[in-house]
Amino acid sequence: MTLFPPQAAPWAFLLLAALLTWQLLALLLPVLRRRLLDQPNARSSHRTPTPRGGGVVFVVVGSVLAPFCGWGPASWLPFLCLPLALVGLVDDLRDLPAAFRYGAQLLTAVALLVSLPAAPLPWWLILLALVAITAVINFVNFMDGLDGLVASCMIVLLVAAALAPGAAAGSAMAPMVGALAGFLLWNWSPARVFMGDVGSTFLGALFAGLVLLQPDPVQAVSLLLVAFPLLGDALACVLRRIAAGERVFQAHRLHLFQRLQQAGWSHARVSLVYAGGTALLALGWLLAGPWALALLVLIECAAGLVLDRRVAVPFARALDRSRAASFP
Repeated sequence: MTLFPPQAAPWAFLLLAALLTWQLLALLLPVLRRRLLDQPNARSSHRTPTPRGGGVVFVVVGSVLAPFCGWGPASWLPFLCLPLALVGLVDDLRDLPAAFRYGAQLLTAVALLVSLPAAPLPWWLILLALVAITAVINFVNFMDGLDGLVASCMIVLLVAAALAPGAAAGSAMAPMVGALAGFLLWNWSPARVFMGDVGSTFLGALFAGLVLLQPDPVQAVSLLLVAFPLLGDALACVLRRIAAGERVFQAHRLHLFQRLQQAGWSHARVSLVYAGGTALLALGWLLAGPWALALLVLIECAAGLVLDRRVAVPFARALDRSRAASFP
């Protein structure tokens, strides 16, 4: 059920959300500059003080407008993620303990599993799903380190989830796509605002919920694979840091996207490569199916290894810099 004609509602609300987000951010920026100004430090990829917390706008706009484009699980999925966004906003303001943040992520994961339609799962699979959901939330948060990177990739992922065969998301994601596009106008390099944890953790939970909404396990895994540029970088970095004896949640600049930027790539170039890689995977999946997607993931994995070994600052050198900086 939609509140407006289905042929007009998605595009109309996509544009409305984009305009609202762009205009509301213009009004909110002076407040964010006073209350949430991110000062550059040794672990920063930016050199100019920039306000964070701008994600609160696309969170609210995309969530409020979603029910106008359909009435179903996808339309109220953003509301399940709003408490986590609130925790992220508080964390942006005053740095909450890691245990508290993870507790909020775990409760969100429980809410997603309980509220979204799915077949009954054995207890061990429920535990695995909880770990996977919180991992996705954290991975998206970890990747929010360059201008426009997460916002552009998430636009592609939301569109792919909406267009997937048999997808429950459908037009309900149109307002969130529009809201992210409006935010990206401010967040693209050189960024005038960052989304902050309020935006990145919300997007991670929203994406995890969309994966759970897929009609079968093959499509769920396929949507996860479309996010390979984001999630693959985050997972590889976590594993390498664990092997090096580093604390997973300690601040660092060891992701491939960060080491590419350290090697001289611009924010825009890195973000375009990641968003383009995500778009290529989405097109392969939507046009040719899961096997084509799997092949493209292998190709992009090989490309990532080439970038890691031939272009980016070497992991070992970046690790030495990270340790020398004594991040708090």
